[in-house]
Amino acid sequence: MFLKKINLLNFKNYPEASLELEPGVNALVGANGEGKTNLLDAIHYLSLCKSYFNPVDAHNIRFGEDFFMVQGVFEIDEVSETISCGLKRNQKKVFKRNQKEYDRLADHIGLVPVVMISPTDTILITEGSEERRKFLDSIISQFDKNYLDDLINYSRVLSQRNAYLKYAALHRNFDADSLLIWDEQMIPLAERIYKVRSKFISELVPIFKDFYKAISGNKEVIDISYESHLSKGNLRDQLDAGREKDRALQYSTVGIHKDDLTFLISDVPVKRYASQGQQKSFLIALKLAQFNFVATEKGQPPILLLDDIFDKLDDSRVTRLMELVCQENFGQLIITDSHAGRLKEIFKGLGITLPVFQVQQQEIKRNSLSGQAESQHA
Repeated sequence: MFLKKINLLNFKNYPEASLELEPGVNALVGANGEGKTNLLDAIHYLSLCKSYFNPVDAHNIRFGEDFFMVQGVFEIDEVSETISCGLKRNQKKVFKRNQKEYDRLADHIGLVPVVMISPTDTILITEGSEERRKFLDSIISQFDKNYLDDLINYSRVLSQRNAYLKYAALHRNFDADSLLIWDEQMIPLAERIYKVRSKFISELVPIFKDFYKAISGNKEVIDISYESHLSKGNLRDQLDAGREKDRALQYSTVGIHKDDLTFLISDVPVKRYASQGQQKSFLIALKLAQFNFVATEKGQPPILLLDDIFDKLDDSRVTRLMELVCQENFGQLIITDSHAGRLKEIFKGLGITLPVFQVQQQEIKRNSLSGQAESQHA
């Protein structure tokens, strides 16, 4: 599976652009702010129906315009498939596969698996548990439709439970039996989600450790711990015990919506004790483990998007990383960097011919074999 062509219209900084890609390694180069990352984000949009960086869809419409459109032509199981996403301000997002609109966006998730590695991934370390749960859910949802449905239903029930707690506080009319209605719906959903998450983490961690060793040269001992209320005992008992606290705070304090991951290096939290280089190696290894896991589950490698990942990595780690991701089993790779010379030297050392696309002033040009540029601006 790979992306053959992508077209953008009024997406972020692009009034209009078109890019034809190779099945293997592709490089996007240009100064910061020219739109390299926006191209990767457009690919992410076509995979997961949303931006990797901005959760508000309307913020991805080019300034001064009323809509955006992103369209990609993919080769999936040797068949050409056209995926498109369009959004008009104050209207519903429209997602289509071969001109047929999806009834639910969830039905598209998993068709075009993508893994993005970006400098913004540091939020997995620095921010709260919600970011790490999103990371878990985004991976599992790409290969487990039942999990995605359970997640959607759990979120709906949780919202209704919280709405009741607020309503009861406002009207001073709390009824424990009414709360139990939502508990009975939450419990089986939470138990299934917890079971899938636990299994996933137990299988991901060994893969993650292998990738970290490969990148770091086996210099540090790392681990990931999965924390959940459900690992502490019966969820029903915990909901009963937390009922008065929930009533006072007006939201649900117990459940899988509080799950978290703890990242460790030498048995201490990565957030506090790891260097910037160690943190970046940790995150890259985590994303490569995600890549490996999804590839195994789907029977084909996801598209791998590497956005400006060389900063804060020493030369030896960069070389080991590129040796890993340029193996044949990694499929299509799209990488961005502000230094074309650095990329060319790295891939020259690996013996790989690298198609380079220059991104400048909303125009994309491909370097031909003669070294001359060929415009791909539409």
